[in-house]
Amino acid sequence: MALLLHQSPASPLLQPLASLKTTQNNSSLAAVNKQQPSLPVPRFCSCCGRRHFLEAATAAFLPILPSNASSLPSDDYSDMLNRVHPPRPDWYEEFYASSMDSGMKSYEAEIAGYKSQIFRKLKGNAKRVLELGIGTGPNLEYYADNKEVQVFGVDPNKKMETYARAAAAAVGLPSKNFQFIEAVAEAVPLDDASVDAVVGTLVLCSVKDVNMALKGSLAL
Repeated sequence: MALLLHQSPASPLLQPLASLKTTQNNSSLAAVNKQQPSLPVPRFCSCCGRRHFLEAATAAFLPILPSNASSLPSDDYSDMLNRVHPPRPDWYEEFYASSMDSGMKSYEAEIAGYKSQIFRKLKGNAKRVLELGIGTGPNLEYYADNKEVQVFGVDPNKKMETYARAAAAAVGLPSKNFQFIEAVAEAVPLDDASVDAVVGTLVLCSVKDVNMALKGSLAL
């Protein structure tokens, strides 16, 4: 299993892409070195800042309590979802999903070549892929030419599913090849050793407990 994570180039959390773990059965999927000349790092992206701005802009209208994810471990996925991502009104979740769908298009267009080179390494090496923070599905186009792939997209915002499914349909990814899961990265309702790769792009800046999310992902 390979864990592939892409953060903003300026992020102190991770390099643009790192393969944190590969098993012997998937040793052909090599780690992508941050100094690899064929993958130029795109300019700084303000996407995480844009995401937090949207959250802050509407926070005053929401009775949201702080997360207790680290102090209250739980094996109950729905309970963890509710504590890490307390229920929001539908109008908020829809507004957020719609804003991310329209507001990220310029960034996705700019980074498309970079992502293509990265996702190409999964083809033939990973048939079952988990995407943390699938959002509106901007990465689904990179799986569309792989008819054997099964993508599990995790996101705590249920309103993202409509946009993600529309993105899958737009690029020709069959609906049977994509499953949306309403959950948080800290507690993904999949069995251990059930996926070949875990992918996350611009997601860790929104994860409450990064250590918990990474440890759980490595087990999957």
